[in-house]
Amino acid sequence: MENLSLNKENLAYEKAAKRVKDLKGFYGNLTSYCLVIPFLLIINLMTSPNHLWFYWPMLGWGLGLTLHAVNTFGIGKSWEENKIRELMEEEIKKSKSL
Repeated sequence: MENLSLNKENLAYEKAAKRVKDLKGFYGNLTSYCLVIPFLLIINLMTSPNHLWFYWPMLGWGLGLTLHAVNTFGIGKSWEENKIRELMEEEIKKSKSL
């Protein structure tokens, strides 16, 4: 029984560590976006103010950032957690029947 609670504790730790890694990656990406895009705007306005090109990297990176946010915070997380719980319960049943 103690082994089972230890296993749950390890699984919870791994899940929390993965979540922290995902959050850190997203916030790093967001910080980079917020620093680089204004810099590109300034370069664009200084070098060719009649031809605005900065919005292309802004839109592309912004789309990637949006998808990163959805993956980190949103859609699919509950399904993933339910599937993990389901598979863990199956493993526990198998180990009890042996």
